[in-house]
Amino acid sequence: MIKRSYETMYILRSDINEQIVESEIAKYQTYLQDKEAESLVVQHRGRRRLAYEIEGNREGIYVQMNYNVAPSAIKQMEKDMKFDDHVIRSMTIKVKPIEEEEEAEEEPRNVDESSDAALARDANDNGVAVLS
Repeated sequence: MIKRSYETMYILRSDINEQIVESEIAKYQTYLQDKEAESLVVQHRGRRRLAYEIEGNREGIYVQMNYNVAPSAIKQMEKDMKFDDHVIRSMTIKVKPIEEEEEAEEEPRNVDESSDAALARDANDNGVAVLS
């Protein structure tokens, strides 16, 4: 099955104690592990002031998860978060992985060129006329 890279950010109510926060984090982490998620990274971002009030809360506890998993696993997790009383907001996005091949394809610059010559060469390559 094809796995894709995702990032999920969710906000917990600020009036819950640390034990509940840890159990909420563990719940979604365990869910992803059960769905055979790879490269799972969970970051507890802490308590922060919200830009606007959400469900009577002015602050929230932010949690970010990055992982690779099959797309079918996302729908159920989002549904669970929607009906979880401790989660006031959540969002999952598909993340495009950084291609190492693209970085390797870039041509190395000749460091012996003067900066004016290098700028002129780049400008000519981009179709810009350079006046001397």
